[in-house]
Amino acid sequence: MTKKAGMEAWKKKRRQDYLEQKEYRYYIFCEGEQTEPQYFAGFKRLIEENPTYRNMVLIEIEPCAAETMRVIGAAEKYVERYGITKGQIWCVYDKDSFPSKDFNGVTERADKLNRANSDLQYHCAWSNECIEFWFLLHFAYYTANNHRSEYVVFLKDKFRELGIGKYRKNMENIFEILMEKGNPKLAIRYAKRIISEGQGKTPADIAPGTKVYELVEELAKYLPEECKKRFN
Repeated sequence: MTKKAGMEAWKKKRRQDYLEQKEYRYYIFCEGEQTEPQYFAGFKRLIEENPTYRNMVLIEIEPCAAETMRVIGAAEKYVERYGITKGQIWCVYDKDSFPSKDFNGVTERADKLNRANSDLQYHCAWSNECIEFWFLLHFAYYTANNHRSEYVVFLKDKFRELGIGKYRKNMENIFEILMEKGNPKLAIRYAKRIISEGQGKTPADIAPGTKVYELVEELAKYLPEECKKRFN
């Protein structure tokens, strides 16, 4: 065995030993490189500061810079590369202007993968059209099927109204703003209502809509109590 191969084997074993210490494992693959990762990093920070769960919960966030089917493809490659056999794989992606076939195809692929290993499950935290729809639900129940640019306009107006500056993509403190100035509990309720009303439809046909709330509910379970109250 070469020195390089030996080092790789050692790193892999160290990683496996580390993973075995974590009872709950979340691997989050984000279509965007900053907006979504910044948001979920807020959960990760608080959970890792929570003495009750920080040694039990693993959260890894991977920006993919890829869309729809390529996100789940990146997740599959990651799982294979690191030999992951247990945990939850979450794909966070937007409809944007991508074909409905590709957008719907992610959930179809996830369902197929989930039949292969009950200990390793893929989940789809999609937004139609974009992650900003999930953000705006923190402030209002919104069902108008407008272009995604309108969601950004809504957020800019709301941020200005609240005196918290200007909404922009890639905000490092977006998680804190939504938790403290918005209402995560209502956002979850609104998102669930929209999905319920679209029962039987494909993700591409639920417009607007989002399932980001499912991942949020999962992560909120491990937040410090004073923060958890904002989500449930």
